[in-house]
Amino acid sequence: MASSHSSSVPQSNSSDAFFKKEMDATKHFRPVQSLPDVCPKEPPGNGDPNSLCDSPSLVVDQHRWTIYHSKVNLPAALNDPRLAKRESDFFTKTWGVDFVDTEVTPSFYLPQITKEHFALYQQEITPREKVHERCKNICSPKDTFDRTLLHTHDKSRTDLEQVPKIFMKPDFALEDSLTFNAVLPWSHFSTAGGKGNRDAASSKLLQEKLSHYLDIVEVNIAHQISLRSEAFFHAMTSQHELQDYLRKTSQAVKLLREKISKIDRVMCEGSLRVLRLSLTRNNCIKAYNKLKLMATVHQTQPTVQLLLSTSEFVGALDLIATTQEVLQQELQGIHSFRHLGSQLCELEKLIDKMMIAEFSTYARNDLNRPLEDDCQILEEERLVSLVFGLLKQRKLNFYEIYGDEMIVTAKNIIKQCVVNTVSHIEEIDTEVVVKLADQMRMMNFPQWFSLLKNIFSKFTIFLKRIKATLSTIRSVVFLVLDKNQKTRDLEDTLQKNSAKDSTVDTEVAYLTHEGMFISDAFSEGDLPPVAADTTSQRNTSPNSEPCSSDSVSEPECTTDSSSSKEQTSSSVTPGGVEMMISDDMKLTDLELVRLANNIQELLYNASDICHDRSVKFLMARAKDGFLEKLNSNEFVALSRLMEGFILDTEQICGRKSMSLRGALQSQANRFVNRFHEERKTKLSLLLDNERWKQAEVPAEFQDLVDSVSDGRISLPEKKPAATEERKPAEFLIVEGQKYATVGTVLLLIRIILEYCQCVDNIPSITTDMLTRLSDLLKYFNSRSCQLVLGAGALQVVGLKTITTKNLALSSRCLQLIVHYIPIIRAHFEARLQPKQFSMLRHFDHITKDYHDHIAEISAKLVAIMDSLFDKLLSKYEVKAPVPSTCFRNICKQMAKMHEAIYDLLPEEQTQMLFLRINASYKLHLKRQLAHLNVVNDGGPLNGLVTSDVAFYTGNLQALKGLNNLDLNMAEIWEQKR
Repeated sequence: MASSHSSSVPQSNSSDAFFKKEMDATKHFRPVQSLPDVCPKEPPGNGDPNSLCDSPSLVVDQHRWTIYHSKVNLPAALNDPRLAKRESDFFTKTWGVDFVDTEVTPSFYLPQITKEHFALYQQEITPREKVHERCKNICSPKDTFDRTLLHTHDKSRTDLEQVPKIFMKPDFALEDSLTFNAVLPWSHFSTAGGKGNRDAASSKLLQEKLSHYLDIVEVNIAHQISLRSEAFFHAMTSQHELQDYLRKTSQAVKLLREKISKIDRVMCEGSLRVLRLSLTRNNCIKAYNKLKLMATVHQTQPTVQLLLSTSEFVGALDLIATTQEVLQQELQGIHSFRHLGSQLCELEKLIDKMMIAEFSTYARNDLNRPLEDDCQILEEERLVSLVFGLLKQRKLNFYEIYGDEMIVTAKNIIKQCVVNTVSHIEEIDTEVVVKLADQMRMMNFPQWFSLLKNIFSKFTIFLKRIKATLSTIRSVVFLVLDKNQKTRDLEDTLQKNSAKDSTVDTEVAYLTHEGMFISDAFSEGDLPPVAADTTSQRNTSPNSEPCSSDSVSEPECTTDSSSSKEQTSSSVTPGGVEMMISDDMKLTDLELVRLANNIQELLYNASDICHDRSVKFLMARAKDGFLEKLNSNEFVALSRLMEGFILDTEQICGRKSMSLRGALQSQANRFVNRFHEERKTKLSLLLDNERWKQAEVPAEFQDLVDSVSDGRISLPEKKPAATEERKPAEFLIVEGQKYATVGTVLLLIRIILEYCQCVDNIPSITTDMLTRLSDLLKYFNSRSCQLVLGAGALQVVGLKTITTKNLALSSRCLQLIVHYIPIIRAHFEARLQPKQFSMLRHFDHITKDYHDHIAEISAKLVAIMDSLFDKLLSKYEVKAPVPSTCFRNICKQMAKMHEAIYDLLPEEQTQMLFLRINASYKLHLKRQLAHLNVVNDGGPLNGLVTSDVAFYTGNLQALKGLNNLDLNMAEIWEQKR
């Protein structure tokens, strides 16, 4: 509908169609080309048909039709003739068949226009609008008012009134949901259910209705245009004048372009020819340098052979790598060098084998040197060079060769030590005894101990030498790792700087590489990046002269290709050897760290190897039970020697090796078993021969007890015999208390201190000694109970009876052992690990058992008197004379009991014991008085009993130490209810 009412723009009929395409299309037709470059690569002034610049020139092609003359009628392009006039749907009719209801993303290139952008325009147009309104009010209406025009206007207004008012609103917008629903009710587009046909008809009716509104509006628009036709034709006249002005301007531009074309031919072609000649000169220089580089590469193989003859593996590998890089970058495609790459690869493999063989020889020579007190590194420069070469070739398992040599050398060290020692012992006939193991077993302990000490000293020097060598290897690995990190940091810094200077670099590249643009225009082959850099560096001046053989040196040709990627830096190893580290070691940080850890693990393996060989040497000597037969001093000396070697290896290697420690622990366990069995057997023999009589205490035992009281839990050293011998004492004084003991207990105390001293000498057997010592104490407790309380001594020793004195002495001996149990516990606790403290509960159980035993002995003493009271008081009769015979006998037995135990037990224990005996006496007397019906009534019988009790009380309190004893004899009488 819009196209039916559109008015066409008048076209000019002038013969000079500046804005039209020429009709002879075949004559001037050219294929579609891309837009011309701002700086054309090929000056087209000479009209060379071989030129690569086919784009139209504004200067040369100004008289011909070009792509710049093409014009398109925009309305014709927008009106699609393939579509019908009206479609079935409103949206496809208005917006096309490809319309989809999607949100249009705002453009990033168009600004957001707001009312503020029109503020300036409103300020300028407001005064003009006021003047216009004033003129309208001043001017009177035309007298010749056309009635027909008024009628037509009324008719148009009537037609416009048919259009709904919603379309005339200034804020009409279909984006508003209310407006959209008012114009297009959704009920007309529903096709669900059975209403499909009716809804389609309703939608058709709505479309016709909207089209009718559109026709009314277009008719009124056309009417308004016809009313203003005068202004329209005036605008067209102005358009013709504008075209005349443009035609004159076009002619002036043509003339200017012709002059520019002449200037281009006269002034530019010569300069461009100079640039071409300069480029040709540079290409000749490059060819000359390429030939010199080829001559240098041709000498690579002889140079590599010369380097290998002096064991310069790193230099040979660097030369091969540089030559390979030159072949791949600058000499790629050279026919004469087509086999050189493969030859260099084979040569590189040969160098790998040579380096591995050289490293194996070095390891053998280094480890088999005489084991003196010299831990210097053998040929450190040679070692560092070999390690760098192996790292460069990624031979990361070279340390395994060194490990294999360590095992062989460790075996040889022991073998050589045994041979040297046997050769100095005359008692061993090497012709009769051939095997080294058998020869070693013929040694006595001092000889074998000296041999073991010599082996340990050799192994210590051996490990120090290995540590020095491996430390040098690790330092080389860490130097390469540090170089990698520094190179990475430098690359990051350069990348940041290049990002900042990118704009400046672009401008400099444009100014200094004009020749490259020209070469691109001539479609010459691209130069390699490295060669391009070399060219730009050597041709910074356009007036530079051609390089002669003197100006271009040979080293320059050979190092240009590698200078961009490979750099070297100087590093110094811990031994003072300076090495040049190249950047072409393609090793990651993870690989280098893993290699360093493997080398450190190799040092740990060296310690394990020495320990394993020592264990085999130890076990070979222990086959005949030699180590189990050692006495305590010999085993302690052996244990200290092995502990010292273990600590030395831990200090050198930094890690504990458990094999030798385990062997020592195994031998220590056997020693502990034999040690314990000997002491237990000795204690058993002592107990079996003990007669349980108080023994005198020699002075040495008193000194032993005093040293323990001073905090020294160890056996005192044997002193030379004094001029005056000290007499033995009757009692053992322990912290001011007297202890009457038997000889077995004195020896038991010494045995206990032997256990404690053995723990100090051999800390690894602390737990075993604790268990054995607790077993020994339990054995003494149970065996003494069997002999005394159980009366076993009657059959074992031949005692006639177990007296109260035997019982009291046994109790006091147990109390002495109980006194030392906390001291022993503290001694072991200081030498146990926190997780082993649970073993200390054995001492708590032993203390409880000993206290129970002591209590049983006290109960036995009370039971002896209790049976005596029962026997005597059961025959008691209340009659004269006073005191009665019964009470006399009781007092006599009490005196004997006191005499037997008073010197053995402390006064407090004696009082407590007699209080218990007195309680038993009162119980039996009370029972007998109740049986005799004697009551506390003040009668004659009561008086006789009171006299007997007074006699008993007086005799008991007259005993030594019992004068203040509260007997409380009133309890013998029945309480009156």
